Parts: sequence; C-alpha cells; structure tokens
Amino acid sequence: MFNRAFGISVAVVAAVFVIALGMGFALVSVNEAVGSQLMEFLRNEIFIGVNDSDSLTLLVKIFLNNVEACILLFLGGASLGLLTLLIISVNGMVIGGVIALVREERGLLFMAAAILPHGIFEIPAFLLSGALGLSLARAVWDEMIREGDAAEVAKTLGITFVRIILPLVTIAAFVEAFITPYMITLII
Repeated sequence: MFNRAFGISVAVVAAVFVIALGMGFALVSVNEAVGSQLMEFLRNEIFIGVNDSDSLTLLVKIFLNNVEACILLFLGGASLGLLTLLIISVNGMVIGGVIALVREERGLLFMAAAILPHGIFEIPAFLLSGALGLSLARAVWDEMIREGDAAEVAKTLGITFVRIILPLVTIAAFVEAFITPYMITLII
C-alpha cells in the first residue's frame, strides 16, 4: 500500500494543503473583513452548539465531523481526485485564516496550544485521507483507460482507511475535547 505512488499522492496533497494554508493566512492577514466573515461562518455553521457541549458530547461531535471530512477526502477520489483536491484546498484556506486570526488576537503561544495538541493527529489524518483519495482517483483512471479493477483497489484503500485514519481521528477527537481545552487554560 505505501509505495512510491502513494508517497507522491501524500506529497501532492500536502503541497496543496500548505499552499492553501498560506493563501488563507495571507488573505486574512491582508483583509480583516475576510477574517470577520470567516469567523462568523465558523460560528454559525461549524461550531454551533459546540461551546455548550460537555466534553463527551464534544468528543462525539468532533469525531463525526472529522470522520465525515476524511470520508469525503477519500471518496472524492472517485471524481478523479477533483473533489479531494477541492476539499483539502478549502480546509487549508480555512485553517490558514483561523491561524492568522488567532495569532493576531491571542498570540503565537495561544495558537500553538489551541492547534498543536490535536493537530498532530488530525492534520495527518486529513492528508492521508486525501492521499487515499488520489490513489482511488488513479485506480479509477487506470480502469477507464486500460484493464484495472478500481473496486478491488478501493477495497484495499478502505481497509487502510479503517486501520490508519479512524484511529488517528479518534485520538485527535479525544485530545481536542479533553486535552486542548486544558492546554488553552494554561495559557490564558
């Protein structure tokens, strides 16, 4: 599973994510109105009801949200990778914008405490899900232009998803629900 082609997929997804992250950071740094709109969107669409949740409910909400994103990144490969690349780009831009906002409002130490504890699990889960999506895209393409069995490749990729992505997302959700808030209180 982890061969040269998969390594290239990881590199492509990581490059797209980093470029989008930089674009989101730059956009919000240059235009505060974009940052305000981003935060309003996140509050109304993503974080609605999250602040009112107990840690266990928060854990479940975070887990389900991240699993959904990872599944979409993976299955987006069926669109020849276009959906996968779009999703990783949008997530990169949003995260970059949030980093710019938090850094400006709270500083680097707060930003690190708010992102790093769970981000070291969550971001690799997203990147690897995207790489699985690009691997699926290659299998679909191979089946379209010559002999190949995209369904068989998808099965193998799905097993990898369950074995690697789900544990990463589970750990990230636990850390984000229970440890990240504690780390933030140490900074405040």
